[in-house]
Parts: sequence; C-alpha cells; structure tokens
Amino acid sequence: MTGSAPALVHPAVHRPVRIGVQLAPQHATTAQYRDAVLRAEDMGVDAIFNWDHFFPLTEPLEAAHYEAWTLLAAMAEQTERVEFGPLVNCSSYRNPDLQADMARTVDHLSARDGGAGRFIFGTGSGWAEQDYTEYGYEFGTVGSRLDALAEDLPRIRSRWDRLNPPPTRRIPILIGGQGERKTLRLVAQHADIWHTFTRLSGMPHKIGVLHEWCGREGRDPADIELSTGFTIRGFGPLLEEDAPARLFELGFRLLIPAIDGPDFDLSPLVPLLAWRDRMNGR
Repeated sequence: MTGSAPALVHPAVHRPVRIGVQLAPQHATTAQYRDAVLRAEDMGVDAIFNWDHFFPLTEPLEAAHYEAWTLLAAMAEQTERVEFGPLVNCSSYRNPDLQADMARTVDHLSARDGGAGRFIFGTGSGWAEQDYTEYGYEFGTVGSRLDALAEDLPRIRSRWDRLNPPPTRRIPILIGGQGERKTLRLVAQHADIWHTFTRLSGMPHKIGVLHEWCGREGRDPADIELSTGFTIRGFGPLLEEDAPARLFELGFRLLIPAIDGPDFDLSPLVPLLAWRDRMNGR
C-alpha cells in the first residue's frame, strides 16, 4: 500500500461511544486482579481486556504475571454484563484451531440465561521476543509472523463453523496493529474492530490506508469499528486532555485506557465514562 493515502475521517455515525479498560495482568495477585475486574464492571465500562504475554512489560520486570487465556475464562465466569477479551492474543503461541476452540468455550462460559456470549477475539501477530525465546516459539520476522496470522484467521473462522456447539454469536474479531502493507489489509479482510497504537497525529493517514484496503477487498469501512489504547499511568502513549473529542471526530468509538496493578486505580475512568454518556445522549 502506498504512503500517499488521503487522510480521512472514518464513517461511524451509527456507532455509540464505548469505553473499555485494559487491566495489565502483572504486578498484582490474582485476588487483586479479580477485584479490579469486578470494580470495572460495576463502574459501567463496556469492555475489559488483558494482554497475551508471559512476562511483565514494565518495571519491575521480575514481578508477578499471569497467563491471558486462563484469566479470560475466569473473567467469563465472574462478570455478568461486560464484553471482554485479549488485547491482543498472540497467534504464534497456539494452534489456530485450538485458539478457535478456546474462544468458543470462553464465549459459552460468558453467556447468561440462554443469551449470547460476550467474548471479543482480539488477536495479532506478536512482537515480544522474550515470550518466544523463553517458551520455545520461533520468533521469525515481522513479515513471517504476519503471514502466519493471515493463514490462521480463515482457519479460526472455519473451525468456529464446525464446532459443536458453535459459538453463541458471531464472535467479533479485533485485530491490533497498524502496518500498512499487511496488517491493515488483514483488518480490511477479517476484522470487526481495528485497534491501533498509532499516535493521534498519525491516525488520519492510517485511516486513509485502511479505507484503500477496504476498497480493494470489497469491504465497507463503516463495518469496522475503530479502537485505540492509551495510558492513564504507567505505559503506552499518554492521553492528551482533548484526545477523546479528537478521536471521536476521526471516527473512533472504542477507547481503551490501560491501567496497571497492583492497586488498579480506576478513578481516572470516571470522567471518560461521563464523557461517553454525554456523547451517547444518556
């Protein structure tokens, strides 16, 4: 994809604003993590995410850390309303058919009273070399990992169609990343949600590239929800004061601040949730 894509605003008039939160599965006990999940749901967030790594991403690097999918199964059981998922699953770590079965099972665990499940399948190609080397996976290159993800995604969809029982709903696929030649093409082909880590100044260009790929793949860009993450404290790009309004103008409707343990201070979510309610006319 060329670097000359026009800077665009994403069509999202029909979508409500949603506020998620990424609770880092590090620097805390499982009891503290469980408590943070419950508090986040009680506050009214729309979605809760963890991440799929095997070691802490920030200091202290020798501190506690927990595996993503085991936590997701626990989240399915302990929550009642909120959507949830990995931000993001690393497709390199597990066979794609197994990933599909795990996602289907967690989806069923989260269903209540005969209704649909609440699982969001967030996935990506992986990047943390320590995870690969310590656990015996082949790290390869950025390109080879993206090529593997491109092979995995159709297998995952195909396996969902053949499982008994099937998922309770069409599980939404979130793809994380912003590479213009491969990642955004995969988003256009497969994603219900695109999650980008791009800084605000670069987002209009990335949206333009995504729209180019959607045109090539015969996809309506409006079918893809735009999501981005930022930090309230601890890691990731900092949230500028007017960022939510600027992101809204660009077409982003799912905003996911990241919060670290051990205390998981959720108080900064309060103004974001109030802003969401104002934007949604509540």
